[in-house]
Amino acid sequence: MIAEAGLAALWFAGALAALQLMMAAIGIARGREDVAAAVRPVAIVQGLLALLAMALLIELFRDSDMSVKLVVENSHSAKPWLYKFAGAWGNHEGSMLLWVTILGLAGGAVAIFERSLPERTLTATLGAQATIALGFYAFLLFSSNPFARLNPAAADGLGLNPLLQDPGLAFHPPTLYTGYVGLSVAFSFAVGALVTRDVGPAFAKAMRPWVLIAWIFLTLGITAGSYWAYYELGWGGWWFWDPVENASLMPWLAATALLHSVTVLATRDGLRAWTIMLAVVAFSMSMIGTFLVRSGILTSVHAFAVDPERGAFILALLAIYIGGALALFAARIGTVRAGTTFDPVSREGGLVANNLLLSVILGIVLIGTLYPIVAASFGVQLSVGPPFFNKAAGPIALLLVAVMAVGPLLRWRRDDAKAVLRRVMLPIGATLAAAIALLFVWPGVLPWAGLSLAAGLAVASVAPLWKRNLKRTPLFTYGMVIAHFGIAVSLAGMASDSAFTKETLVAVRAGEPARVGPYTVTLDGISPVIGENWSALEARLTATRGGSESILRPQLRFFANPPTSTNESAILTVLDGQLYTVLGQPDGQGRWQLRLWWKPFVTLIWFGGVLIALGGMLSLIGRLLRERRAAIRAEWA
Repeated sequence: MIAEAGLAALWFAGALAALQLMMAAIGIARGREDVAAAVRPVAIVQGLLALLAMALLIELFRDSDMSVKLVVENSHSAKPWLYKFAGAWGNHEGSMLLWVTILGLAGGAVAIFERSLPERTLTATLGAQATIALGFYAFLLFSSNPFARLNPAAADGLGLNPLLQDPGLAFHPPTLYTGYVGLSVAFSFAVGALVTRDVGPAFAKAMRPWVLIAWIFLTLGITAGSYWAYYELGWGGWWFWDPVENASLMPWLAATALLHSVTVLATRDGLRAWTIMLAVVAFSMSMIGTFLVRSGILTSVHAFAVDPERGAFILALLAIYIGGALALFAARIGTVRAGTTFDPVSREGGLVANNLLLSVILGIVLIGTLYPIVAASFGVQLSVGPPFFNKAAGPIALLLVAVMAVGPLLRWRRDDAKAVLRRVMLPIGATLAAAIALLFVWPGVLPWAGLSLAAGLAVASVAPLWKRNLKRTPLFTYGMVIAHFGIAVSLAGMASDSAFTKETLVAVRAGEPARVGPYTVTLDGISPVIGENWSALEARLTATRGGSESILRPQLRFFANPPTSTNESAILTVLDGQLYTVLGQPDGQGRWQLRLWWKPFVTLIWFGGVLIALGGMLSLIGRLLRERRAAIRAEWA
């Protein structure tokens, strides 16, 4: 009965989404405040029903209920409990249910916590959120039912893709989906504000925390996914410009631009129309990512569905939501009053430059991702890979870093160019010093520029704290400082990995050493080991550097359900980098292939990502505390 209860919860949630939409429309169109007031509780119950459906699907996986088709196709009774739990969303239907659950909970959270928007705009926002949810409930119920039964039940399941049997599955998809779906809230806010013609600073202040939440989770999701791919896939890379990787990067780029734009609107009442457009674009990128993963047009470990009909369904939803929002934007743009003006040399000007550069990078990534797909539809097979993205987007990204370094040092409204130049002298000096020093080890043009700018950005990031009372500095200022410093740290890691990585591919017998970077790696032997649902051949490697020794144990794993072999890398992390080892196949003459990498400072990439997210969290908490104090003061006034 668990499956039937889950399906019933989904139907009820879908029905409530339809009711929520109708009530919001009646409340706004006819001015029925009594009807509009009921939208909040309906949104909350709808979110709880979606959560109940997700919980019941997890229970079916935990129980290994082999009468449910989805469990049979994606699980096995011998699978460890963590992968039974996380395996509930390691497939198309389950991941879509997770998507809808977060969507429903986000709508419920808006209904509970949002008190600053005018009630009419909030009702329109919840109506827009219900419209999005309704489409995805329909997609699940009519195209991708996660609770479909098998009759008769199977003896056991086919198992989960071994590449997904990793703790990363429990963390990466939920964080990434929270980011994707969080942008739906920003989209709904924009639609709600257009419907009620209420685009202004108050709307921006209300929307900003939701954009920040989405951005934080997107940052964490991308960072976690990058490290997961790095250690799990065994090729030593952290980003390959895979279309599905790009599908997560594009919403992040749009959300980053939106985050800065909404700050200008909230703080200085500027960029009204641009902020609305960015909210639409950001959610559009989330929808495009969803379409790429589920349309069957990509072959990837991320590509859950191979059914073009499902892709057509999502494409139709994308056309309805985005086309509708753009039509509304076109109809109401004349009513969006121009905001306040500002000089080009001002913080607003810097943020506009930031937005334009992010938009250009977004356009490059979008074109590079979709071009092979469009070409394939005309019978032309081609691929667009790292050389294109690095050459096209790399220089613009470095220009963006330079703008990022200057932006926080500018004053609002208007600034003096000579004064700005005096403020940026120290970051410029740090950049030049790094550039000159790197000439002696010449890492290549882009890494040289990246490392030099990273040094300048690191210095510029902490400049807003100069001469300030640190105890009285707002928490969101610390958030900005840490986030920008995190960008500098990540950039330094990327450039170092690109410039200084050493790779060795050898075939060795037991006792034979191999050199990579500062390490000598010796194969001590190969032995069999047994796991919970796999067996493996495990190498024992002794890595020596100076007088210290470390043991690494890379494996060749074999899974029976489904029959698959994988490489499990072994990584030694030290302060100045990582030694990355992979065991390959035997050559039939007593030797084993080993792939060895020395990757200087590569960990800075993910450490920087964590700092960026931490900066976002501090900024979010700081903004919420300030609004809370302002509300308390208003009550006492």
